[in-house]
Amino acid sequence: MSETQFQVITPISAQRQGPSDESELASQLLHGEVVTFEREAAGWVYARAIRDGYQGWVKRSDLAEPVLIPTHRVRALRTYVFPEPNLKTATLGVLSMNAKIAAGVRQDRFTQVPRLGWVFTPHLAALGEWEADWVAVAEQFQGAPYQWGGRESIGLDCSGLIQTALEAAGLRAPRDSGDQEAWMRERGETLAINEDLSGLQRGDVVFWPGHVGVMVDETRFLHANAHHMACVIEPISLAAKRIAFKHAPIRSIIRL
Repeated sequence: MSETQFQVITPISAQRQGPSDESELASQLLHGEVVTFEREAAGWVYARAIRDGYQGWVKRSDLAEPVLIPTHRVRALRTYVFPEPNLKTATLGVLSMNAKIAAGVRQDRFTQVPRLGWVFTPHLAALGEWEADWVAVAEQFQGAPYQWGGRESIGLDCSGLIQTALEAAGLRAPRDSGDQEAWMRERGETLAINEDLSGLQRGDVVFWPGHVGVMVDETRFLHANAHHMACVIEPISLAAKRIAFKHAPIRSIIRL
């Protein structure tokens, strides 16, 4: 098994269940994230993300070495990559929130991203400059399409939303909702689940088996979900009844 580290050099890279574009999406890697891999197959590698240990098949062409130490992250929901420091040039792709870059030279209002292009400097934040309100970060994704395995601003799943918002606030949570629940139990207070779901507040995290979302106030709840095929805010009472009917009741509510 190779312990050599490789870095994602594309704006986004799929982690799939098998070494094929047709294989199910397991998760996604953002630009600048680092992996190791243990085996290769027909242009694909079975890669483990250093960030959270998540594993899946990634295109070998999406990765490069050496690893460039990141200095900044994308703070905006998303930002275009340009071939030159000129907003009138054809774009090369989109970087999503929390993509990492090793900032190169600056020219006018743009910063060079080695091995990729140029991005708008005000859309970046130095690593270590974290957001104060992770729920406000999550709210920026309202209306984004639901994508199974997604972690990008173009589309993401329930646990991808929570992981992304927490990371922007400097908290590294696991990838999957079940692991997030265990992680939060160790760091927060597990609340009693009242029949009328009273006593909740902004930031309380609600878990079902295989699903998660966050309260934005005492009664409303934000989650990326397959019912709406989008990231939406809705009354927690309505969501809880629907999910209990179709799947399972709430399993836990945790206050970080």
